[in-house]
Amino acid sequence: MKSLKNLIRWYFSKSALPYWSIVLLDCSFVVMAALLAFFVNRGSEELLELFVPLVWTLGVFLVCFLVTFKFFHTYDGVIRYSSLSDIIRVSQAVVTAILIIFLVQLFVGPREWWVRFELVEIIAVGVVVIVCMWLIRLIAKNVYEKFLHPDIRSRAFLLTAQEDRESLSKNLTSSILSPFKFVGLVSENPEEVRRRMYGMRMYPFTSELVDLMQIKGATNLIVAPAVMDLLRDNEPVVNTLIDGGIKIHVLSKTREWRGKEDFSLNDIQPVNVEDLLPRDRIMIDMEAALNLLHDKVVMITGAAGSIGSEMVNQIASYGTSKLILIDQAETPMHDIRLLLREKWPHIKAETLVASIADEVYMERIFKKYHPDYVFHAAAYKHVPMMEDNPYQSVSNNVKGTKILADLARKYGTKKFVMVSTDKAVNPTNVMGCSKRICEIYVQSMDRAIKDGRLDGETRFVTTRFGNVLGSNGSVIPIFQEQIRKGGPVTVTHPDIIRYFMLIPEACKLVIEAGTIGQGGEIYVFDMGQPVKIADLAQRMIRLSGARNVKIVFTGLRDGEKLYEELLNNEEHTLPTFHPKIKIAKVREQDYDEVSLQVQTLIDSLAVADDMEIVRMMKRIVPEFISKHSKYEALDN
Repeated sequence: MKSLKNLIRWYFSKSALPYWSIVLLDCSFVVMAALLAFFVNRGSEELLELFVPLVWTLGVFLVCFLVTFKFFHTYDGVIRYSSLSDIIRVSQAVVTAILIIFLVQLFVGPREWWVRFELVEIIAVGVVVIVCMWLIRLIAKNVYEKFLHPDIRSRAFLLTAQEDRESLSKNLTSSILSPFKFVGLVSENPEEVRRRMYGMRMYPFTSELVDLMQIKGATNLIVAPAVMDLLRDNEPVVNTLIDGGIKIHVLSKTREWRGKEDFSLNDIQPVNVEDLLPRDRIMIDMEAALNLLHDKVVMITGAAGSIGSEMVNQIASYGTSKLILIDQAETPMHDIRLLLREKWPHIKAETLVASIADEVYMERIFKKYHPDYVFHAAAYKHVPMMEDNPYQSVSNNVKGTKILADLARKYGTKKFVMVSTDKAVNPTNVMGCSKRICEIYVQSMDRAIKDGRLDGETRFVTTRFGNVLGSNGSVIPIFQEQIRKGGPVTVTHPDIIRYFMLIPEACKLVIEAGTIGQGGEIYVFDMGQPVKIADLAQRMIRLSGARNVKIVFTGLRDGEKLYEELLNNEEHTLPTFHPKIKIAKVREQDYDEVSLQVQTLIDSLAVADDMEIVRMMKRIVPEFISKHSKYEALDN
């Protein structure tokens, strides 16, 4: 027994046996099978009587088999790595050898020096040789994998839609590059449960799934993109999986992998918390909207930011005459320039590092390029920062917007689309108030143009929405970094809630509302269900697999609300061309009065007194009531 174990270890310690040893092994099967078939069919007496010619006959057999072994390369592979293709080659070689032996006996005829085998004996030889060659390869493979080199890949279940289940199951389970060993399939269809595909049983997507996975030793659930809505709509099941220690991963895209060469580890990524937030998928007819931008000169401010860069991506992918991209962040703008050269080298694009508050340079840009459409996404947006820096909030947000709007009217821009925020509704902070002032200014200018009190043809449209997932400075990347460091995760208040939307969806809504809008509207996006930030933090901790990471409540920050509003108390909405876009009806204000107030506010920057600047902001926006801020003194 000990010598056998040493022999096995010696074999598996080698990179591979030499090919001649495999040839000898397979030839021994041929000799054994021939002798066995002759003995069973004719008995021992005839075997001994014809032993010498039988030896010559076995020589002929071996020659025939060696020819087919060589032709089908049965000994080229390492038998402990045998696959289905190796088994097929073995079968082809043996069947071909049997046919050759049959033809040799048929045309050569009887001879004294050899024994003519009967047809049943020849077939028996072929069957026994195939079985033996199969068995030795399967045994070597199983011994190597189970005892000396076990599969250490993580076990996983695969959740996918019915239409692509077969292709994904086949390719993922056959790929040797996959970090997972798939041991089960998950279906949302109860009628499919208990069926089998590629050796795997189907299980239901219910709260019992975690127990079934634990029985199979699976610690990972791989989800195809087509069924991500199933996760979002079944939060209790997802929570059960996460609490049970199941790691959820997502296939980056659905496609048919042709095999191991076409598989990449990047195709499977850990699920993001954004993927699991409950929300309705937004369907948008981008072709109709982007048709209006085709062959037009499009300016995007804040082009290096989260919203601006995604708008660059969407508009450039469809095609436009020229892109004028403005941002004061040099390095991100350089990245945008490189991206454009790589993905859309045919599009003319100007990447300009500049501040929108630089009136001289902005006029030079408008005069040179005469943009047909302006998407204004540039803004200082962080509430605590702007609460401490009202000068910059007015200088960049208010003054910058006024400069751009005035120049757009002066140089004949067709449409000016301003990206606003839900924090502009009943603002409680400087940032929100600055954006509300911008809304008031562009809306009053649009009305003055339509009434003929101002020259120009520009139409001004405002889009208003809440937080976008994954944007710069949003809570998700902050929480991720805190979890990575072991905590604590800081949440301002246990009851604080926010609306969230994916960046690509928000940008699509901006483009559609902006291009189709007639001017003067404030478009409000349906953000779906609000999310409790404390619950979001808890889910991110669970998804990370981290233990003992605590959530600490730090108190509301200066100017922060418990919840954001999308409409002013005096506003109501009207339906539009899209169910997810509404029009906010707001009080119209006189342009001359608004223009004077805004200019006075900008002039006050020369004094640079925070309290005086905020006092003037409150005069323009009476509903601006400060919260958790030193500016509350101005409300008394």
